[in-house]
Amino acid sequence: MRGERLARIIFALLVVGCFAALLITQRLKHTPTLVQEPKLTRVIAPASSGESREEHIAFKLAKADRVTVVVESSSGEMVATLVRNLPVGRYKILSLRWNGHGGTAHGYSVLRKADGYTTLVAHNRGALAPPGEYSVRVELRKEDRSVPFPHTFKLVGP
Repeated sequence: MRGERLARIIFALLVVGCFAALLITQRLKHTPTLVQEPKLTRVIAPASSGESREEHIAFKLAKADRVTVVVESSSGEMVATLVRNLPVGRYKILSLRWNGHGGTAHGYSVLRKADGYTTLVAHNRGALAPPGEYSVRVELRKEDRSVPFPHTFKLVGP
């Protein structure tokens, strides 16, 4: 009798736990990711001429925040800081360009297209980064989180 009662209690707890896990999973599935629609150029060649000489980076945020955007090597070492504590509105696209040079950007230029699309061109003046695989990371100040892009890009030499 006593063992039967204990088994029923354990079974009831398992059912309640499974139901709670289902509710949590459904909520997480419907919560938007903080950094949305990340886009990168797959390969850049800074020593060349034309469009492929700069990395084109774009994303938008689910919540307004102040962002720092960095480029990292495949070993996780920070190579370049493109913007620091830049205010970005909710669902506003932030479009950046990186010239392949390291260090912290000394400001940026603003490119505006006729359709209203704006791109910030970071002025990084350090040494040209060596050929290799790189990634982009977005630091969100208000959220106190750091979000890596899901894809990487290649920087190729001359």
